[in-house]
Amino acid sequence: MIHQAELPILSGLVESVAPTPLQAVQLDPGQPSIWCKLEYLNPSGSTKDRIAAYILSKAWREGVIGPGSLVSEASSGSTSIAMAMVSAQLGVRFVAVMPEGVSNERVQMIRAYGGTVKLCPAETGMAGCIAMTEQLARTEGAFLPRQFENPDNAEAHRRGTANEILAEIPGRTVNAVVSGVGTGGTLVGLYNGFHDSGCNITPVMARPVCVSEAACYANGCFQQADCCSFSTCVPGVMDNQSGILRSAELNGLITIEIEEEQALATTRALIMKGFAVGPSSGLNFAAALEAAKQLEPTQKIVTVFPDRMERYFSTALFRDASR
Repeated sequence: MIHQAELPILSGLVESVAPTPLQAVQLDPGQPSIWCKLEYLNPSGSTKDRIAAYILSKAWREGVIGPGSLVSEASSGSTSIAMAMVSAQLGVRFVAVMPEGVSNERVQMIRAYGGTVKLCPAETGMAGCIAMTEQLARTEGAFLPRQFENPDNAEAHRRGTANEILAEIPGRTVNAVVSGVGTGGTLVGLYNGFHDSGCNITPVMARPVCVSEAACYANGCFQQADCCSFSTCVPGVMDNQSGILRSAELNGLITIEIEEEQALATTRALIMKGFAVGPSSGLNFAAALEAAKQLEPTQKIVTVFPDRMERYFSTALFRDASR
């Protein structure tokens, strides 16, 4: 174990990841306003900055990692980008293990921070990526954040994101929280934070679905699919991968399915309103609008805009950007 007490000087940015703005968003007249946490405005461009900063800072303070240590994570994109950024600030090495087929933008961003990218065969899925990080832990002593099962993932959102939202939203009351699930940390952490604060909260899981193979091919999704994603158009949204979600108690959990084409169309509409977001934001917002139909008009719904659009320029989201 490395004995290390204080974070290095360059970690100042790590410590100032939050807060991000909370904004009531209404796309069209007649639609309800949804309270949206603009997490794409974090330093590396996604909500994953929170968990990267929380987990790696904790590991540093506890002496688990130190200067020159090796960190490795299995991720289809945003978590690896955030881990690469925080690793660069802490002065540790980072290896991202990603499935073949991820967008070039995400790979380039990791490498720009000095990280190394290893690709695992698409057919092995995220399980294959996780297995590769386990091998790095055995052979090279890599520290593994284990985002899919580490309770500190959700804890970062319970302590940080949820409290920021409660501090800004009128009446300090949230009635429903909507999020797609990759690791499950955002949904579980926000639910726990709101519940602990006394909110009568309904958790809503947004799940993208492909109506037909023909429609997905027409939309250009299959050519861009992440092997680890449940969705072919919305990267990072997975089924049955999250140990965090499986062990959580989300009372009254509702699952809302959103067609992939609707998720992409909503994302494009948000971009046209000035929100520089990726596909998961469109998924979350569309699901929040559906959730509003099941709640009273006065009830407050919160969702998250997880990441920025730049990492998706080569994907189906911008396939017909000239239209």
